[in-house]
Amino acid sequence: MSTSALRPRGLPRATRRAPRAPRAPKDPNAIRDRGRKPIFLPNFTLTLLRTPFLPPTMATFITPLNLNKLDLRSYLANAYGVRVNAVRSYVQQQRVRQDKPGARIASPRRWYRPRAIKKMTVEMNAHFAWPEEVQDFTPWDKDTYDKAREAQEAERDAYMPDALEKPPRDRKSIAEQAKRLLRGEDRWRPREEKEAERVEWEDVGEPVEVEVDGDGQVGDERRR
Repeated sequence: MSTSALRPRGLPRATRRAPRAPRAPKDPNAIRDRGRKPIFLPNFTLTLLRTPFLPPTMATFITPLNLNKLDLRSYLANAYGVRVNAVRSYVQQQRVRQDKPGARIASPRRWYRPRAIKKMTVEMNAHFAWPEEVQDFTPWDKDTYDKAREAQEAERDAYMPDALEKPPRDRKSIAEQAKRLLRGEDRWRPREEKEAERVEWEDVGEPVEVEVDGDGQVGDERRR
């Protein structure tokens, strides 16, 4: 049975569609919008890591856990005009630590796992060169920051359960002192000489002549 016999009478035959116009050739360097949801004020933070072991066409970011590959591709394309060829992502679990980070006094036998870190590596169409590393941190007062951090670490270690078993940081080991003596970097001196250098004499007036007897002792006029 033919299909025309099943068609009701009075209905026109299906007309063929007109051929489509030929499309313009695609530009291989054009950036296509991957996202459909417009975001004008993004509330997430992307951290670009320094990766000298990767080729210049690849970059690694620390991203939020809820950010996917399409979001990162669309963000780089619309915000910076960077075309991304491929994206790789992985979630790095953190070690279990004792007590929560930032606690002033560590609580023993209380375990805490920090939040996982998500990293994404993108393959770009253009090369990216990192600027040279900063060598002089004087404008940022890094010395003061390092000293404050060392003081915080020393105070934190003082409250640890094994604090009494560890030697203090300011005490040098006997092996280190012996190596410095053998290399000639330090000179051995008795304790009495070191203590004598610490004594500070105070000038209270003009010098006065005193009488010394034959035994080398200072004479006393009030001697009877």
